[in-house]
Amino acid sequence: MYQFTKETIVQDTLDMGFTHAGLADAKTLKARDEVRDMCAVDKCHAYGKNWSCPPGCGTIEECQAEMASYEWGILVQTTMNMDDDFDMETWGEASRRHRELSVELNDELHKHYNNVLALGGAGCHLCAECTYPDSPCRFPNKRMSGMEGYGLLISDVCKDNNIDYYYGKGTITYTGMFLLKDPKQSGTEN
Repeated sequence: MYQFTKETIVQDTLDMGFTHAGLADAKTLKARDEVRDMCAVDKCHAYGKNWSCPPGCGTIEECQAEMASYEWGILVQTTMNMDDDFDMETWGEASRRHRELSVELNDELHKHYNNVLALGGAGCHLCAECTYPDSPCRFPNKRMSGMEGYGLLISDVCKDNNIDYYYGKGTITYTGMFLLKDPKQSGTEN
């Protein structure tokens, strides 16, 4: 079974089914206003509509402070080969697969750590209708914000943490990150 220690987490996530994984150093994470500004354009139609996306996930300063409270984490990716640049079926399958694996990983990590910050490839999709802004999130431990929602430029996060961002022509890759602290397992150093 999975251990999810700092020493085993890369292999554990690959064994779960992610295509690529690498350790993330929280000190490399830089929340940027210009990335957050891209969210405000609302191309995904989620801005201002849920707790996992801006402004519900917090100000850029709050997101930076939250990420800075962690020391390390794991970057995970799902990569698939496309038939052509307009292979929407593979795009959708890669997105679905990455989201399913991310939900499973988030659940597993909460069994091993008291504090998990789940940042997926997109915002949360748990509820058909979010309680934002009238009531608190129904599932705060299951909620995943998008990396961009936290102001992160994914290509820079990958580069700064020595994991590829681009896997060549004809591929699609989704990236997520889970920051971790306070292991629940006694005697395990993380």
